[in-house]
Order: sequence, then C-alpha cells, then structure tokens
Amino acid sequence: MSKKDHTIVVRKKRKGKHGGHHGGSWKIAYADFMTAMMAFFLVMWLLSTASPEARVQIAEYFKMPLSVALSSGDKSSMSDSVIPGGGDDMTKREGEVFRQLPNNLDHNKNKADQNLQALRQKLQSLIQQDPRLSNFQSNLRLSLSENGLLVQITDSRDRPMFKVGSREPEPYMRAILEALAPALNELPNRITLTGHTDSLPYAGGDAAYGNWELSADRANASRRALIMGGLSASKFLRIIGMSDSVSINNSGHDNPLNRRITILVHSKEKQQEILDQESILTTMPASPEKEELRSQLTMTPSVANPQGQPVNASGKTEPQRVNSGHY
Repeated sequence: MSKKDHTIVVRKKRKGKHGGHHGGSWKIAYADFMTAMMAFFLVMWLLSTASPEARVQIAEYFKMPLSVALSSGDKSSMSDSVIPGGGDDMTKREGEVFRQLPNNLDHNKNKADQNLQALRQKLQSLIQQDPRLSNFQSNLRLSLSENGLLVQITDSRDRPMFKVGSREPEPYMRAILEALAPALNELPNRITLTGHTDSLPYAGGDAAYGNWELSADRANASRRALIMGGLSASKFLRIIGMSDSVSINNSGHDNPLNRRITILVHSKEKQQEILDQESILTTMPASPEKEELRSQLTMTPSVANPQGQPVNASGKTEPQRVNSGHY
C-alpha cells in the first residue's frame, strides 16, 4: 500500500465559552415567569377595581360546568339547588330561583346609610334656619362615619355651654338640644350621648368629685334636655362620661373644644354590635359560678329614705358627692 492510500484525519477540540452548556433555555423559563407574574398582577388590579356584580360574574366563569348543567341554567348563581328548577317546589321544571347578589344583600345597608345622610342634610339645613342653632354654627359639628352620624356641641371661650365646674347646661345649650330633638326622633336609630371635659383639676383630687363625674352628669343633663325637647327616652342606648380622656387634635388642657357633648346616632350595624356586646348576662349558661358572676354584674338601683337620702340594697345611706369646683 502506497502512501497515497492513507487518509489523515485531524481532530480539533473546541473549548466552549463559559456557561455555554446552559444554552438559552433559562431565558425562556424566565420570560414565562415574568409573563405569569404580569398576568397575576393584572388580574389583581382588575379585581380591585371591579364592582361586586362584576366579581360575581368572574367567579361564575370559573365555576365547574357540572354544577351549571345539573341546575339547568346558564349560571350556577341562578339556582339555589342542584335539582332542575330549584326552589322549594321540586316539581317545578321551568324557571329558577334567583340567588341574591351582593347588591341585593347590601340594599338594606345602603338604605340605612341614605337615611343617615338625609338626617345630616336636614340638620345642616336646620342649623342654617333655626335661630336657636344659627347663632351657634361654629359650636356645632356634623360628621358621618361607618358608626353613624356624630353631632358635636362644643364650648367657646366667650360662650360656654356649661359654667365652669357646673353640671347644669346654660339656657342657650338647652335651646340647642331642644331644637335638635325633633330631627333626631325621626329615625329609629338609637343614640349614645357622651360628655367630655377639659383637664382642669378639681380641688378634691381624683378621689373626690372630679371630671369623670362631671362629664357623666353633663351627659345626663343633656339627655333630660333632649327629652324635654320631645326626644323619646327609649332612643338612648348609652350615656357615657369620658372626662378628659379624648381630646381634640391633642389640644391644650384648657381648650374649650374639649368641653363638649357628642350625640352619636348609631348605624344599624354598630347598634347591633353594642347590643351583642352587652348581652353577656342573657346568654350566660346556668352554673353556680356563672350565677355568682351574674349577681356581681347585676346592678341594684338605690332608693331614697324618708329624709330623701339615697340608700343601697342593705339599707345603708350612700355618701353624697360634693362638687368642689375647679381650681
């Protein structure tokens, strides 16, 4: 065999670049991940801006087709039963029972909010027109929240609603409350009446008659004035004395805005929440331990002896509270 019959094969090894063994697959996976994240955030944004009715329709789209087929409807929300026709009448074959949508469920709440809105507008108009209120527009504040309609009657330096240290309202304060009473009486919503004072201390200190008693006494005096103006006594849900524990905008201890009476016309939801919280005695199960606790929580009203002094259940005379006045 000659040299020309031999074939020479030369093999050359190429060194791959750094990372070449990965290829470009990671880029595809990363692009898929970013696309999924963009779609997710787009869906979240759409849901946050969609109305309750639109969200229900979106949910219907993702419901199982089986439930739709069994209910013989084009939407699972159109029937409250898997039996064709739905409803209480099992023999019914045509038509379905319409399930309430969120707008139907919220109808009563919206109506209640509209009632409070209407009351606010009426009070604003009353403040403008009634001379008993128009002279005190700077002392009257109205605000609407999820808890209800709040009416605040604040003091001013030149014309306080109560004299310093006194529990009895001034004549013009009585006139304000009597003017508000008829409008507050129109709605069935119940009321919480709260008294607030400034931080000026009493001479006897916290152990004697102080701002806690004064705020509660002023709230009760305002309650009596509202009743004199025609407000039903059954409208009151709570009478509260807050002393100086809640100040307005962290104002000074002698700021007249802190000396105020607030009237909160409760929304139905807040009213029911308060009633549920206060129903511990009626829902407490019977047991010896619970009966002892029930007797401790139950308040016994005091009565008066022939001399007119209040006595407790044991017949002992209760101490009289003396108003020492502010410093």
